Amino acid sequence: MALLRNSLRCMQISSVKNVGSTLVQTRSFKRWVAPVLRELRQRAKKLGPEPPAPRSGFLEWNYRAELFAFGKRLNEDFQVPLLQTALTQESYVAKEKLKQEELGVENADIQLKHNAELAEHGQRLAKAYIEAFVAHSLPKMPAEGHKAVTSYLLTVDTLAHVALHLGMKELLMDADYPPSSDAMSRSLLAVIGCLQQSSGLERAFSFVRDFICTQLNQKDLMEIWHIDKPEEVLKQVCRQKGISEPEPRLIADCGRNTILAAYFVGLYSNKKLLGKGFGEDINTATQLAALDALQTIFEIHEHRKPFNFSVEVESKSIKLPLLSN
Repeated sequence: MALLRNSLRCMQISSVKNVGSTLVQTRSFKRWVAPVLRELRQRAKKLGPEPPAPRSGFLEWNYRAELFAFGKRLNEDFQVPLLQTALTQESYVAKEKLKQEELGVENADIQLKHNAELAEHGQRLAKAYIEAFVAHSLPKMPAEGHKAVTSYLLTVDTLAHVALHLGMKELLMDADYPPSSDAMSRSLLAVIGCLQQSSGLERAFSFVRDFICTQLNQKDLMEIWHIDKPEEVLKQVCRQKGISEPEPRLIADCGRNTILAAYFVGLYSNKKLLGKGFGEDINTATQLAALDALQTIFEIHEHRKPFNFSVEVESKSIKLPLLSN
């Protein structure tokens, strides 16, 4: 009996089996692994999520190579030192100067330049081209509408959205990470100014058209240009065109004196239908009919002809404002 017990004990100890000439070893986890993993998970949960780490913190990061690749992705020829200036924020320069002072360096001479001047120049370039593009693409829209569309394309959110999807987030030299929307938009404008100085005015205008003006694609222009009093605007337009003031007429209605009431109102001028609209009351339907009429007159309906983003505005005899470098 003792011999049998010894034989079984030897078989249990020998967990390695010789199959032909191949050794097959059984796998097992130590009993301490699971408690350690649970403890690490609990500690990580207490510490909270890790802050986002910039890509420049990795060992294989090569900033000049990234700047060169950025220009090639956009099919543009940038002057690399000028492009680096365009992507350097004023806060980053101040941070580097503070570091030098903390290390005891007196009269620290920081060779870095920030992008404030380039951003201002790029702002003028972008505004000039966008105004010309909007006026050319929407000739029947009044000046108020042109101004609203131009302001929308030059907002911080729009420019930051474009900069983010061009891959500028990791290239920005900023004191904070991730950079703010204001820093992203300013850097995009600085890149436009850098491109004008590197490759000329036409390339800068093409950049604005291809990446900023295209943000109007599939946009409802009435969501960008809000008309507060459409009836009054429509009356003013009719006076300018020399036609009689619009007259609202009830075309159809249903569900009167109920919470599901609906009215269909049309606006007529000289027996011609200008616009129509639905609403829960006659006043709302009239307002929507006025908006519909204005969209038809200004040719800004949702089913309008799409924008032509291949047109070169600078070659269409449109006078652009004079810009100084």
